Amino acid sequence: MRHSHVSQLFFFTLFLSIQARHHSHTKHKHSHSHRSYDETSPPPSPSYSDNASSIFDVRTFGAIGDGIADDTESFKMAWDTACQSESVINVILVPQGFSFIIQSTIFTGPCQGGLVLKVDGTLMPPDGPESWPKNNSRHQWLVFYRINGMSLEGGGLIDGRGEKWWDLPCKPHKGPNGTTSPGPCDSPIALRFFMSSNLTVHGLRIKNSPQFNVRFDGCENVHMESIFITAPRDSPNTDGIHIENTNDVKIYNSVISNGDDCVSIGSGCYGVDIKNITCGPGHGISIGSLGNHNSRACVSNITVRDSVIKFTDNGVRIKTWQGGSGSVSGVTFNNIHMESVRNPIIIDQFYCLSKDCTNKTSAVSVSDIIYTNIKGTYDIRSTPMRFACSDSVPCTNLTLSDIELLPNQGDIVHDPFCWNAYGDLETLTIPPVSCLLEGFPRFVLENDINRC
Repeated sequence: MRHSHVSQLFFFTLFLSIQARHHSHTKHKHSHSHRSYDETSPPPSPSYSDNASSIFDVRTFGAIGDGIADDTESFKMAWDTACQSESVINVILVPQGFSFIIQSTIFTGPCQGGLVLKVDGTLMPPDGPESWPKNNSRHQWLVFYRINGMSLEGGGLIDGRGEKWWDLPCKPHKGPNGTTSPGPCDSPIALRFFMSSNLTVHGLRIKNSPQFNVRFDGCENVHMESIFITAPRDSPNTDGIHIENTNDVKIYNSVISNGDDCVSIGSGCYGVDIKNITCGPGHGISIGSLGNHNSRACVSNITVRDSVIKFTDNGVRIKTWQGGSGSVSGVTFNNIHMESVRNPIIIDQFYCLSKDCTNKTSAVSVSDIIYTNIKGTYDIRSTPMRFACSDSVPCTNLTLSDIELLPNQGDIVHDPFCWNAYGDLETLTIPPVSCLLEGFPRFVLENDINRC
């Protein structure tokens, strides 16, 4: 895989902008108009070898890289030294041809200068629950906390060694012979960025995470590109990229195949642009789930475009629990090719993981959703379009154009399903969507207090 280098000019500019930048966390109001995204990538850097940069090879700090020795302390020392360096760019080098075992670790900032963790070799955690140190967190593996200005890049591999975690006999994990039984489901997230900003993740391969592959919590200004994520389609909870309370996110030109959502967008996210993603197998690209345990959720200004979704349980999905509040608004799904997808287009405001979920009157509202130029084939076990909206908080301002979804076998075209969904067809669709309600329900105005 081609190595990617973030230019010194980019990091110098980034470093200066960090010092002057003031982060505001006030509420944002979003209209149904859609922002333009800056897709310019940082120019390539010829090297990291001049006086403005420093290189910290983990082997010089004692790392062995034989796939057996515990190299955790060596990585911590390399990180701390690079973090305290006053060079404009500080590169922590994980060299090619070596496999490093690292225990659950939190790499903490802020750091003095721009930081590059350049992974050209292989990173691995301890092999399974039995090998995991008992005093270490089992919820996460590699955590980057309070970092401002960091690039995680390289042509190497992050191997989560998740196989032994997937067999834990607890929900949602499957036990032996398809059984499940109660128990802690604390399989670790492979990579987690927490309360960090100005992040770039570029060019890596990530495979077989025990749980989520990459997760961003409380982050700002995230750019992921040319990422290759793989896990078996039956591996539980292995979301490719999950974002929560994170804004200004760009996810471009990547391939994700796993056992859950390729990309999942949680509460508190806005300003997300997803482009040129190949997704599948897995559960598709999802907003949600939102509103669980009667919580308030706010998601807005999301774009998914120019992508391929194939052999997945869902295509583009919005899923919310009954009883929640808040809103999902200003979402565009554009130019997406579906191939044998079970539920290509779906809004599910009755999301539930068990059979005993009770009906509730409150709901996360769903409005101003655009579907345009979505074509391909669907698995005939399900309807190609499903808009299942709350009895008390209907979906509004759904707009469909240039939709063409045909069965992947046979000639019978299934009818879409609508429940309490209001919207418009800008063009004829295949199959025809005659079940959308026209106009705007008057009583929705009474629920505006629940919106974000």
